[in-house]
Amino acid sequence: MPRQLISSGSPFEAQVGYSRAVVQGDWCFVAGTTGADPETKAMPDDVVAQGRNALKVIGKALDEAGFAFADVVRVTYYITDAAYWDVMGEIAGSVFGDIRPAASCVIAGLVKPDMKIEIEVTAFKG
Repeated sequence: MPRQLISSGSPFEAQVGYSRAVVQGDWCFVAGTTGADPETKAMPDDVVAQGRNALKVIGKALDEAGFAFADVVRVTYYITDAAYWDVMGEIAGSVFGDIRPAASCVIAGLVKPDMKIEIEVTAFKG
């Protein structure tokens, strides 16, 4: 099956050389997605808003690829402060609570200091 590349229109995709998502056969790999507002491209100060924005962008990429959140089998959360986990857990649970994909959370620095969260997912339709 041919590879399908999904773009979110981010200037970083061409600059860095990546796609928002890649579909290969029954698999969809969504790149790490930070919390910038998908309309204004502004980065909110609040981790809750960043988490919701990231999931909105991921959902759009999955939809464009012909997948849904229900197809997600793996999710990785990168947060810059362990204190964000409780609130991010609530946001993530609102999307993945019944789906229950395999998940990891890593405390890490991100490429810009205003970024508080990055989320990547893998989806499978088989």
